Amino acid sequence: MLVDLGELKELVEWEAVERFEEGYNVDVEEVRRRAKKAKSASELMAIYRALGEAEPRRGYPFREPTDLKAIVTERPAPPTRVHVDLSAEELAGRLLGAWLGRCAGCILGKPVEGWSRERIVKALKAAGEYPLKGPYFPAAAFPELERERLLPLTREGLRRAERDDDLDYTLLNLMVYEAQGSQFHTEDVAEAWLSLLPYRLTYTAERAAYRNLVLGFKPPETATYLNPYREWIGAQIRADLWGYVSPGDPGRAAELAYRDARLSHTKNGVYGEMFAAAMLALAYAVDSPRKLVEEALKVIPERSRLAEAVRHVLSLHAKRLEWEEAIGEILNRYGQYHPVHTINNAAIVVAALLWGEGDFAR
Repeated sequence: MLVDLGELKELVEWEAVERFEEGYNVDVEEVRRRAKKAKSASELMAIYRALGEAEPRRGYPFREPTDLKAIVTERPAPPTRVHVDLSAEELAGRLLGAWLGRCAGCILGKPVEGWSRERIVKALKAAGEYPLKGPYFPAAAFPELERERLLPLTREGLRRAERDDDLDYTLLNLMVYEAQGSQFHTEDVAEAWLSLLPYRLTYTAERAAYRNLVLGFKPPETATYLNPYREWIGAQIRADLWGYVSPGDPGRAAELAYRDARLSHTKNGVYGEMFAAAMLALAYAVDSPRKLVEEALKVIPERSRLAEAVRHVLSLHAKRLEWEEAIGEILNRYGQYHPVHTINNAAIVVAALLWGEGDFAR
């Protein structure tokens, strides 16, 4: 099993949350109570198996398959391929810009990973930097005892992009693509993880899938066995490479992303990677952030929670809400999800694109 009793309790408790969010009849608090009282792995596994047998809630409005054929059936329309009129030099520039943009965004957020919006705002206001007056966080935004550790991630000390899992998978997927081309399989991604990615540098769904690979599970079971994080953001952060190698072709980008995502994720966890990859593919030729989002929605199920969240953000933008008001509305509506769940994070990404109006610095 490769997990101790404490971790197994945590996995079972989060499985209850996940099953409830998926639309099943689960009393989350009752499961938590029973899990905390459990004295053995066998007791916990009995609770876990019972969760897998829970009945769907009546009236649950979403349809969220993980099988690719079923996903295609549930799409609102076939994704539209757009012509990309770029020279080889321009294409290389776009690719470099995409990679540097990912690095920049990663390092901007890295020192405050896990912080709430309220904590970030409070820290920046205390430093006289809300909104930010320059690139990256100033050292003054952090407690004095933490500044030395965080200095390489601040405006004053930044010299390079530090290693982060948000960057690891872009490079890892590049290596898979270089070795296998567009015909790669999920099993090729799994082999790359086992060969090139240290277990302790994986988190949540990726760590669960890695553990399952070591135990002998094969995809797609790697994504489901003792993996309550299967709709969290791990797959979405792995999307970039599939968009990079699919200029103007959101359908292709989404299909490549699907092969990657199914190793560790299901349902909205998979859709998040497909949606992000589609947006990246379209960004080669589509300048309008709104059109980018609307077109990328065609690659995921229309009746999914993720599609509903994205459409809601589009509606807020159409109402011309101010940025602060829109973010507050998004957090109120989707704040029940874990801070690293796919749905709430994708909603904020879409909001940033729409309200940023094409200005990366915003």
